[in-house]
Amino acid sequence: MQQIRSGRRALLLAITLLSACAAADPPANRAAARGAHDAPSGVFGEFLTGRFAMSEADAQTAASQFLRALAARPGDTEVLQQAFVASLVAGRAEALQLARSLPDSQAAQLLLGQAEVRAGHWQAAEQRFQMLPRQGLTQLLQPLLVAWSQQGDGRTDAALATLRPFLDGQRFRGVYALHAALIADQAGRSADAAKLYRQAQAEYGGMNLRLAQVLASAQARHGHLAEAQRILTELAGDAPDIGIALPALTAASMNPAVPRATDGIAEAYLALAATLRAQDASDFSMLVLRLALDLRPDFTAARLLAADILDGQRHFENALHVLAGITADDPLIAVVRLQRATLTERLGHTDDAMHELQRIAHDYPDSSVPTMREGGLLRAKQRFAEAINAYDRAIARIKAPGPSDWLAFYERGICYERSRQWAKAEADFKHALLLAPDQPFVLNYLGYSWADMGQNLVQARAMIDKAVQHRPNDGAIVDSLGWVMLRQGEVAEAVRTLERAVELDPEDASINGHLGDAYWAAGRKLEATYQWRRALIFNPEPDDAAKLEAKLQGGRPTVVSGQ
Repeated sequence: MQQIRSGRRALLLAITLLSACAAADPPANRAAARGAHDAPSGVFGEFLTGRFAMSEADAQTAASQFLRALAARPGDTEVLQQAFVASLVAGRAEALQLARSLPDSQAAQLLLGQAEVRAGHWQAAEQRFQMLPRQGLTQLLQPLLVAWSQQGDGRTDAALATLRPFLDGQRFRGVYALHAALIADQAGRSADAAKLYRQAQAEYGGMNLRLAQVLASAQARHGHLAEAQRILTELAGDAPDIGIALPALTAASMNPAVPRATDGIAEAYLALAATLRAQDASDFSMLVLRLALDLRPDFTAARLLAADILDGQRHFENALHVLAGITADDPLIAVVRLQRATLTERLGHTDDAMHELQRIAHDYPDSSVPTMREGGLLRAKQRFAEAINAYDRAIARIKAPGPSDWLAFYERGICYERSRQWAKAEADFKHALLLAPDQPFVLNYLGYSWADMGQNLVQARAMIDKAVQHRPNDGAIVDSLGWVMLRQGEVAEAVRTLERAVELDPEDASINGHLGDAYWAAGRKLEATYQWRRALIFNPEPDDAAKLEAKLQGGRPTVVSGQ
């Protein structure tokens, strides 16, 4: 099956594990406005309105409603907990007062410890963090908070000793090694820091935005500018959007990434929040990240990931509000502007998004990223001729295409194919494979297209086999393999492969339709008609829907060529 994917690694991949999401006040009281006329009155109504507001990421309204309910029922533990969480996420002063009434809440104890940190009472903070259980919410966090409290108190030896048992054999030893390195770095222990940075990099097993910023800073400040540049350049190769900010990130690497112990605690919160996010616990991530941003409001990586979380929850206005707090002189401002444009488009303001992308392209004339985004936006709207024009401009900005530039040719090829200009599409797909021979999306798209046209079946099969090796659990690619098998007359094997593709992606119209074709070829006509009817449930493209209807009305699929 052809995959209409951008192929761009999401920014989230570049920020993973050391990033975090930021809680933010909503731009408007939308939740309260929606329920103002219909909500039940009294304590119950305030509680329900608060719950609804939290589901809409409107923590300010939620906190107000829960606090009103709590005033009426001060002994209600459930209302107290909800009021505390909402107040914490909203950044309200009431959260600290409520925390004192929740001795069994780990989040409340974190907030109380943080109050000691903000006051500079490092030993009191350490004592409170020492009392946290190493389970649940604070399993990863507790040793980091203790160590940073000791570092804030000037006891570097104690801080490193606290983390030392976690540097070997622990699940998150890369995180602990990195924080130990940051502590040693702050204390001026360059040799120890360098060793720990190397361990952290090895344990992570892959680069991400925050790790790259920290490592590049360590290298640049010790005179290794070329190594700092290499680290950031490799990151941009894996996450192309970061490339637009590469010069600014390189310049910023001369500054310490974590200059104060309070910043180290914010980093620890980020580590926990990202771990929670990876476990689909975004609500808890938002709570923890309010703590991080209270200590470090200018944490841009946190705000970028916050916007990503809110975007995923379809709270586009709130996501824009989070990004609005990032200043124009931030090293990542170009990436931020790209995210703002995407969110603006998702709010339905396509023309505004296009104009912003064009302004970014003007401000960054050496980058192809803004015009690539413009092309992607137009392609999603099926405005293929305009998208091709945007991709032409993007490719013109690429002075010497390298492996990371495959995406421009791939996406332009999709537009050519969709506008029925196959010769140009095929040329772009082949060029993309010259740049990145193992790219599974290109291998799949070109191989499937050939198979669908009954052309170059042997070569198509080899390409799709290679794509499956790279992405064995991708339903669309497994579908392509089953489809080319069917084209080659391997009906029994095609049925088995397409059944697996449906298991991997059960609600895809194209895959279900292909399985119906395979059943028909195998003589299983009742099952075939069932699959075709099932495919129609999943909103196929109009052309595909017409073909499915024709098959159900007595048409016979002719997909087996035996070539």
